[in-house]
Amino acid sequence: MADLDLINSAVLSGQIYGILWRALPNAPDGYTPQGKTCPVDRPSIRNGSTLSTNEITWLEQRRNVTLKAMMEFMGRLGLGSLNTSSYIEENAANASALPNIGIAASGGGYRALMNGGGALQAFDSRTINSSLSGHLGGILQSATYLTGLSGGSWLVGTIYLNNFTDVTSLRDSGTVWLFQDSIFVGPTQSKDFAVRTSDYFTQINDAVTGKSGAGYNSSITDYWGRALAYQLINATEGGVGYTWSSIALSTDFQRGDMPMPIVVADGRAPGQILIPNNTTVFEFNPWELGTFNPPLEAFVPLEFLASNFSAATLPADQQCVRGFDNAGFVMGTSSSLFNQAFLMINNTQAPQTVKNSVNKILGSIGANNQDIAVYEPNPFYLYTNQSEYANSSVLTLVDGGEDLQNIPLEPLLQPQRKVDVILALDSSADTSTRWPNGTAMVATYQRSLSSLGQASGLVFPSVPDQNTFVNLGLNNRPTFFGCNSSNISGSAPLVVYIPNTPYSYQSNVSTFDLQYNTTERDAIIENGYDVATLGNATIDPDWPTCLGCAILSRSLERTNTTVPESCTACFQRYCWNGTTNSSDPGNYYPAYKLPQL
Repeated sequence: MADLDLINSAVLSGQIYGILWRALPNAPDGYTPQGKTCPVDRPSIRNGSTLSTNEITWLEQRRNVTLKAMMEFMGRLGLGSLNTSSYIEENAANASALPNIGIAASGGGYRALMNGGGALQAFDSRTINSSLSGHLGGILQSATYLTGLSGGSWLVGTIYLNNFTDVTSLRDSGTVWLFQDSIFVGPTQSKDFAVRTSDYFTQINDAVTGKSGAGYNSSITDYWGRALAYQLINATEGGVGYTWSSIALSTDFQRGDMPMPIVVADGRAPGQILIPNNTTVFEFNPWELGTFNPPLEAFVPLEFLASNFSAATLPADQQCVRGFDNAGFVMGTSSSLFNQAFLMINNTQAPQTVKNSVNKILGSIGANNQDIAVYEPNPFYLYTNQSEYANSSVLTLVDGGEDLQNIPLEPLLQPQRKVDVILALDSSADTSTRWPNGTAMVATYQRSLSSLGQASGLVFPSVPDQNTFVNLGLNNRPTFFGCNSSNISGSAPLVVYIPNTPYSYQSNVSTFDLQYNTTERDAIIENGYDVATLGNATIDPDWPTCLGCAILSRSLERTNTTVPESCTACFQRYCWNGTTNSSDPGNYYPAYKLPQL
C-alpha cells in the first residue's frame, strides 16, 4: 500500500522516475496527419517582419517570471560596488531594462547532446548543489530563449517534450537517454518501454507507411526522426502522437515558467545540392515554422502545417490538417545529416519489410537527396513570387548546420527579440581531432555582413578567423565577443563563446557515433558541466562573477549604470581584444584541465 501511495503521489504531482509526464500527445491519429474542421479563425500565413502575437504575449509572462531567478543568481555573485539584487529589484517594473538571455546549443550528434546537457545541468537551479559558490544554477531559469540545432535540437527537444525535465532526471530515468541501446536495436533495456528489435522496426515502419499511405510524401528523415524519438521521448513508441506545437499547450509554458524553445533547419531550394552560406534559415518554435529571412519572410501556424495553403490563405474547401509536426520529425529535420545512418539498414536486424520500404525511398529520391526532409504540401506555395521556396508545391529542409552555422545563433539575433547576451555552447568537430575552432562563429559573422544578413537585420560582433581561435586559445576557454557595443554598427548581443574542451574527459567523440555505454555518457555530461563552470570555478574563482558581468553588460548600458571595477577586470580577462594570429596552428591536441575521469 505504501508503494502504491507513493506512485499515486508521484502521478498526481506529475512526476515519476524523475521525469515529468506529458499530457499532450495531441496528434489526431498518431504519426499520420489528419484533416479536421478548421477553427472559426482559419489559419493563414503571416508576414515574418515581426514577432507573432503569441510570442509577444508570452514574452510579457516570461520576462516577469525571470526576475526572481535572476535576482537569486546575481545575488550570489558579489559584483563589488553594484548590489545586483537591488539593481534588479529597482528595475523590476520595467523588465525590458533587465538582461534578456539566450542560450544556444550547437550541433554535433550525441556529443553535442551530452556536452550541451552538462552545460544546461550547470545552468539549472534544480541540479543538486548548482546554487553553491562557484556554480551557475539559475541561468536557465533566468533565460528567455533556448535554441538547438541538429544534436542540440535533440537536447532541446528531449527536455521540452518531457515537460521541461532537468538533465539529471533524464540521464537517470532508465527510460530515455539509453544510448547503450543503438538506434539499430531500439530501447530493449528501457524500464517502461522496452521493445524487441523486430517490433521496434515494425512500429517505425508502420508509422511512416501510415503517413505515406494517407498521401503524404515521406523521406529517410521520417525513419530517422521516429528512431530518434524512442531514445528521447518518455512515452510508448517514442511518443508517436507527440507534436512540437503541443509545447505551446503546456500550462507551465503558457505561464512563462520556462524559456522558449527554438530549433533550426536550413532551406534547400529545388535543384540545390550544396547548401550555400546565404541559404534561408527556418525555425520551429512552439507556435510556428518559418523564417525571418527575405524574400520569403513568412511563418505558418505549426499545428496546421500540412494544410493545403496557397497564396497565404487556406481555401474554404480545404480542411485544417493536424499531426504533421511530429516531434521526432521536427528533431529529425534539424539533424537530417544523420539520415545516412539508415543507409546501413540492410546490415541491421530490421525486418525485410522495413528494409524494402527504406530502399524504395532511397531509390525514388536519388543519392543527392538522402538528407532532405519533405514538407508537402509546401505551406508557403505562391506566398510570394520573389522566393524560390514559394515556387514549388514541395518544401525541402535539411540539417541546420549544413550552412556551417553549427551554433543556432540566428534566431537570437533577430532585432525584434532584443536578446542582450547569448551563451553559445559549441560542441562542433571542426579540427581533425574533433574539437571546435570557431567555424560556426565565423560563419554567422560572415552571414551578418552579407546582403541577406543585412536585409534580415542581423548584427553580430566581430570575430577572428579560425586559426586565430586556435592560436590564441579562444577555442579552449570561454571568450566574450562584442564587449564594447560602441564598436558595433547596430544593436548586437554580447556573445559568450563556450567551446567543448577536455576538463576531465576526452569529449571529442565522433559526431556519428550512435552508441555509448552509461559510463562514457555520464563522463561526457560531467565534462560539459565542467566546461560551463570552469571546473566549478577551480580554474578561475572569478568565473561566475565574470559570466554575471557579461549577462548584465547591455542592461547596465541601457540604465546608464556605472560598470563595477570587478566587471572591468573580467572584461579585460575574457573579452577578445581584436588581436589575430592567422598562422597555421597545426594539429590541435588540448590537454586536460582537471584530473581525468
